Amino acid sequence: MLKRVPSVGGLASVWFINSLLGVIGSLNLAPVAIAQSPQLNTTPLPRNPDQTIECEILVAGGGLAGTATAYEALLAGRTVCLTEITDWIGGQLTSQGTSALDETKKQRQLLFYARGYLEFRRRIEQKYGTLNPGQCWVSVSCFIPKDAQQILTDMLQEAARKGKGTLKWFPFTVIKNLELSANGKLIERAIAIQHRPAPGTPALNGEPLSQTIEDAYRYENSPRLVKKIIQFVPLQRQKAEGKGQRAEGGKGKEDEGDRGDREDRGETPFPTPYSPLPTPWIVIDATETGELIALADVPYRVGLDPRNYRNPSSPTPNGYPYCLQGYTYTFAMERTAEPQPQQMPSTYAEYEPYYGYDVDPQKANFEYVFTYRRIWNPKTDQREKAGPLTLAASSPGSISMQNWVWGNDYRPGTERDNLVYDRFQLLQTGQLRPGGWMGGLRTESLRKAEAAGLGFYYWLVAGTTDSQLHPSLKQPEPNHRLLTGINSPMGTEHGLSKYPYIREGRRLLGRPAYGYPHGFTIAEADFSGEDFRAEYYRKLPESTYRDLWVSLAGLETAKVIREDIPPDQIQRRTRSRIYPDAVGISQYPIDFHPCMLESPPEKPGNIEFPGVRQAHGLSYPAQIPLRAMIPQQVDNLLVAGKSIATSYSAAAAYRVHPFEWSAGAAAGTTASFVLSKGLLPYQLVDDLPRPEPELEALQRLLDANGNPIAFPHTSIFNLDWDEWVSW
Repeated sequence: MLKRVPSVGGLASVWFINSLLGVIGSLNLAPVAIAQSPQLNTTPLPRNPDQTIECEILVAGGGLAGTATAYEALLAGRTVCLTEITDWIGGQLTSQGTSALDETKKQRQLLFYARGYLEFRRRIEQKYGTLNPGQCWVSVSCFIPKDAQQILTDMLQEAARKGKGTLKWFPFTVIKNLELSANGKLIERAIAIQHRPAPGTPALNGEPLSQTIEDAYRYENSPRLVKKIIQFVPLQRQKAEGKGQRAEGGKGKEDEGDRGDREDRGETPFPTPYSPLPTPWIVIDATETGELIALADVPYRVGLDPRNYRNPSSPTPNGYPYCLQGYTYTFAMERTAEPQPQQMPSTYAEYEPYYGYDVDPQKANFEYVFTYRRIWNPKTDQREKAGPLTLAASSPGSISMQNWVWGNDYRPGTERDNLVYDRFQLLQTGQLRPGGWMGGLRTESLRKAEAAGLGFYYWLVAGTTDSQLHPSLKQPEPNHRLLTGINSPMGTEHGLSKYPYIREGRRLLGRPAYGYPHGFTIAEADFSGEDFRAEYYRKLPESTYRDLWVSLAGLETAKVIREDIPPDQIQRRTRSRIYPDAVGISQYPIDFHPCMLESPPEKPGNIEFPGVRQAHGLSYPAQIPLRAMIPQQVDNLLVAGKSIATSYSAAAAYRVHPFEWSAGAAAGTTASFVLSKGLLPYQLVDDLPRPEPELEALQRLLDANGNPIAFPHTSIFNLDWDEWVSW
């Protein structure tokens, strides 16, 4: 495994290049922050909380980023409360069913990942005897979601034992309200609802999410669900500071013997964990759609960004909040020796006009789609054609997970059918009133996405039409069955994933910073490999086009501005922007599953929102800056996963498995670090671009623990990244 080295060209070099941001920040960039006031507490409860739970770090959302957050925090000896709307941790890998690792070639060759992600990959290979038991072709690793759930559960339990931390796990639990301090700057209490099946009703995971989600967010019991009201509060200091004794759900001060044992094991010890703090806990939004940032009412973005020099590929000059990337209910299907009875869903005719293989006739092939994300394949030496590919043959017992653009991707794009409500819609529906939060999603959209997913299975095995090519090319494939039941790969009676695979939700707008007067965000131009001299960009307003090239000038930025060098004479940097506050890494091409133009998305003849794919393409290895994880207004809230501060185009790359783990590792480590130091997260970056000693200590800790903050040889002087820029 490649040694982690913090080779970022020297902090002084990073300070130099980022000091130019103050000049660039004055360029032509329209304000994007929305004036929002924090939601104050005083939420009426129907009864006293049934349970009070103390923790040092509250992680809302047990997806991949939330799992990684908990993993690092437990290794640091913290008391972690982890809530999740389903009963599985792992998100993309498990409850969302996308158990095919999205990775890039060079990063995979070097195994340059966060330590927990590497451990997960190792355990997959150990379980199956191979990293790719499905012999899929979309990835080097496709596997069964249920198995990934068990591996991740074991990893968290072992992290707790190793780090002497405590995990308090709350499945089937949602956050209902955040109670803030009088000045709105600190979360003092979180109110949650945990549900279980009412007596005499079936076990959970029997119905799709749309049938239970609204009930799950109501305090009152129902004929289907019995509710428990839980209040999460900070771990009491007197417990945490017990001499030589472990607190309930916590850890006492580390003695010299323990510290020496840690160092002997090669671990980097944290400072003495407990000291006077401005906040006794850290709350982390690791939900799939940015629920807590909406609930706390801090500034964020949804949908398309306004076109500007940092996001020059945006198809709209003013932004459009209803066009998000499509989301997907995945499912698993198994090949059988004999034809199976197939039942047409009652809603099939409604969605049939949407389904199709591919515009390329060579790829309009069932075997091509079946092997794409095949998650299990009996060992065989036989080979067969799958469209343009020749692969290991499928046979009875082969299992494929389906996640297909013109299939079970559901891609709403208007204010009538969008899944993730923006702030205006939340106000309209009363969800920002005290006690009014219902998850911030459109339930009808979930229902239709579920129907589209089940319909796609039927289309694969019995359909004869194709929206992308001539209908006669589609042949039935009846020798398959939908895998259903609690012990199936998806762990549900209906066969769909427990939760949809979410590619994009609300995206944080970070605090105003040097060079980012309207709020920090990672933008397209920061890491895209796009040819910005193409005709599309030359047609931008003259000032926008020039500002774009000034931002791409790298070491020549000062000279370009001083000498007013025209864009055609500027040589662009061939690397990503280097952040002085980097706390993690990410690399993946900018990859879109665009929304559809009209409502409903399955409407016959509907098309993708024009221009959304403009930014689609390769990108340079990039970093995760801490400023992208720190919201405005609320000081003890951090954001992990897909809701960090990115533009729409950047989110299309900052969404895959390795990124989510790296972001979660950064969040968990940062939370424990600031608790140890008696700081708030924003205090690590509030003096940038001037040196931040505590930030540098955090970065050293991350790197020493095997959670890299930069790719090998990252430097403002290194422009040779060609071998990295590939799928």
